[in-house]
Amino acid sequence: MIDSRAVIHPSARLADDVEVGPFTIIGPDVEIGAGTKIHSHAVIKGPTTIGCNNTIFQFASVGEDCQDKKYRGEPTRLEIGDNNVIREGCTIHRGTVQDNSLTCIGDGNLLMAYAHIAHDCMIGNNIIIANNSAIAGHVVVEDEVILGGFTAVHQFCHIGRNSMTAAQTAVFKDIPAYIMSSGNPATPHGMNFEGMRRRGWSDKTIRSLRRAYKVLYRQGLKLTEALEVLQGMAVETPEINALINSLQSSSRGIIR
Repeated sequence: MIDSRAVIHPSARLADDVEVGPFTIIGPDVEIGAGTKIHSHAVIKGPTTIGCNNTIFQFASVGEDCQDKKYRGEPTRLEIGDNNVIREGCTIHRGTVQDNSLTCIGDGNLLMAYAHIAHDCMIGNNIIIANNSAIAGHVVVEDEVILGGFTAVHQFCHIGRNSMTAAQTAVFKDIPAYIMSSGNPATPHGMNFEGMRRRGWSDKTIRSLRRAYKVLYRQGLKLTEALEVLQGMAVETPEINALINSLQSSSRGIIR
């Protein structure tokens, strides 16, 4: 299961069935769960914990020191959950002491080739990050987000659940839940209704979210005024609460 040409530090802890390809390097303080497969020429540096049934392709760099100039070699961590696919050339950096000393990736994510996850990012579950996208430090990406190829996300941004960006989108402010965006800078272009249909959401729920989008972006309301309307709508359509929460938690302001 472990190629003889791989280099694995004696302190690394690998489950019995972990597969490791040739010329891969696994450093100290790395823990890898059952069912995980690591292709050739990957580099995994600790402290890093990788869960079960992940696949890491060739030339990925996982758990490396961050690129923050304030970093002085402090002990920080990377935690990766289960059932993730990390494709060729991806780079994922550990956290910094200026935040929580932790970069975290959840479960069921697909990181396509050459995607970059910087220090202190919190990446949720069932997310797709397409080729060559780059996420700067301290970014939060909630569940079931899709980032189109070459998307660039500014540090400290918050991307709400079920949202989606087009290719080459530049994100400088927070993206609320469900919102589709594109451009440089990113601007909203409706909601991810097709994704809602694929998840089996009812026509009634989708109609309510269409109205919610108009309240937020088409009626000229201040954000506080829009929130009041949305909170009333959420009584009958609980899915609107995710949109409300992403608006209330925004620290950089939302895309307009």
